[in-house]
Amino acid sequence: MQGIKNYQEKLFTDFQLSNHVPGNNFYRRLKEHLDLSFLYQTSKVYYGDCGQKSIDPVVFFKLCLVGFLENIISDRKVIQHASMRLDILFFLGYNIDEKLPVHSTLSRTRQLFPQEIFEEVFEHILMSCIDAGLVSGHTQVIDSAFVKANASMDSLELKVPAHTLEEHLQKVRVMSQADRPAKNNKADIEQRSITANDKELKQIRTRNRRWAKQQGQRPGAKNKQSKYTSNKTHYSPTDPDARISIKPGKARKLNYLSQLAVDIDINIITYIAAHFADRKDNQHLQHICNTLKPRLQKSGLLWTTILADAGYSSGENYRFLEQANLQSYIPPHGTYKGGPDGFTYVKEGDYWLCQNGKQAKFKREKIEKGTLKRYYFTTRGDCKECPFRKTCIRSQHEKKITITAFKQEYDRAIKRVKTNYGQYLKIKRQSTVEPAFGTLINFLGMRKVNTIGIQGAHKQMTLAACAYNLKKLLKFSKPNNIKRAQALLSFSNQVVQLILRSFVQLFCRSQFEGFGNQQLV
Repeated sequence: MQGIKNYQEKLFTDFQLSNHVPGNNFYRRLKEHLDLSFLYQTSKVYYGDCGQKSIDPVVFFKLCLVGFLENIISDRKVIQHASMRLDILFFLGYNIDEKLPVHSTLSRTRQLFPQEIFEEVFEHILMSCIDAGLVSGHTQVIDSAFVKANASMDSLELKVPAHTLEEHLQKVRVMSQADRPAKNNKADIEQRSITANDKELKQIRTRNRRWAKQQGQRPGAKNKQSKYTSNKTHYSPTDPDARISIKPGKARKLNYLSQLAVDIDINIITYIAAHFADRKDNQHLQHICNTLKPRLQKSGLLWTTILADAGYSSGENYRFLEQANLQSYIPPHGTYKGGPDGFTYVKEGDYWLCQNGKQAKFKREKIEKGTLKRYYFTTRGDCKECPFRKTCIRSQHEKKITITAFKQEYDRAIKRVKTNYGQYLKIKRQSTVEPAFGTLINFLGMRKVNTIGIQGAHKQMTLAACAYNLKKLLKFSKPNNIKRAQALLSFSNQVVQLILRSFVQLFCRSQFEGFGNQQLV
């Protein structure tokens, strides 16, 4: 017989939310593991003594975590999604007849709390992972990735000299040819002003001419009137902290740079931060180490090894890591050669020996482009009758060798990387940090920063890392660890029994053979 369901709302009902959330549900298990009650005391100083009650700080952070766990970056959609899920309501501590906070409350509370509170939540969750035995601490893998900012390239405006800013502001807006100009310019005077010197501006004009000449030859180019944009000449009035960056084969975008450190054991994130996208990776390495090392030491973990790609290599970083007693496996950048072709370095005399047997001796040290360089020179008499003159110094009078002052640190780092263990760690690095970034960007809401400013970007990345670590914590939680330990114990018992059985058989066989020999005698 065909059934027909007739729906009629009840005037009175007896409904208990906890009875309708399964015991193995993710958010039910997360509610048992996650305790954020310390936030009441930490965030108390940011509230007044009178007025309307605000959103519960624990509820605020839980709602933010739900957004990243569900891969939702819109506050409005987070509230809509949470209100339709019984397990999320149970996780938040709301009944089905209670109304969730307005979505704008999340944005205002996110601006109210400083980044220190978000970092405290991250360290609290990290400590839970450490207590569960998920972090070894001895080896950390570092990498970076661009995260799209909440600003459009169409709104870029040109920078002008500071003394002519006010009188040329309208003119600049016309010159920038912005398709979608910002309603409110959030950049201060310093961010609107040109800070590049004449030499850098000349290089940018040369690149702009080359860009315009080659633009029509680019495959798939649609906008033939596009111009070369640079952080030295352009800024975003919508998000002044966003920076223009580019990846090979991809279009220029306004991004933030996310720096990440992952433990090598179960890929728990131990450090994450947002930085300006126009800076190099090697400029952030020392700050990462100075932040991460005390954090691990506070948890009783000893950090000994660091893995990273060639973007983090520099002589200053190699020396810094050696002084910090950290063994680095960081390959040198492709531009590092180790010395000029045809010359051999003699360490005892601190000079370079050329093919003709002449010495290029050390003269001085000088900081060039932010790094310490050592200069070596030959004499004019050495190069005057040299048969390799045309290919070595050409029209110059003597050979000038400029090399980094950290050559010994480079040599030791290269030697470590080329070992079998170094090659193994290279594969291990790629399989550790890159999947973590892929998970954050594609599945945990870090594909785009939905806030304005670098502080908002840092808060969002911190919460995404919290969601990532919580999923790891629940995956390798106590019941799973007990099952793994029981399986390992069962396997070890079988191995021990097999060894004992083999030993008994060998002993009995030897005794039997000795008894047979005695009978023969």
